[in-house]
Amino acid sequence: MASPDPITALTQVVLTNLEYQHDWTSLQTHTHPSLPRPLLYGLPPKRLYVHPDEQVAIIKAENEKGEPIPQEPEVEWVLPLHLSEKWSPAQFAGVFDAIEAIPPGGVIRRRGKRILLATVQDDSTVTYYWIHDGLVKPRQN
Repeated sequence: MASPDPITALTQVVLTNLEYQHDWTSLQTHTHPSLPRPLLYGLPPKRLYVHPDEQVAIIKAENEKGEPIPQEPEVEWVLPLHLSEKWSPAQFAGVFDAIEAIPPGGVIRRRGKRILLATVQDDSTVTYYWIHDGLVKPRQN
């Protein structure tokens, strides 16, 4: 039995981690001729990212209401990479150019392009980082 190519194996490690460790649903692999490798997209169990401008509005509304405002999860893009890979800003820009801001099946709303970068280590540990297309104002803590 032939072993899968490294990119397919890497993608499967991330997909399995998201599904079984982080409880994502509706996970799909997305391929396109203009993409250097497959991306994943799916629905996390809770909302992962709130834009800083939206965060300020939510905090004000919660203070006025005196109760938390529910945050529905959003379908997110995921780019699997191995820790040893060296990607240039141009390569990341190429991925952003090849995708829409909202993955297939996501609710259409205005948001910037973002990708959850899934960095896989040799021991199959996966670490996640947000990357954005362009500049984003820092979040308030």
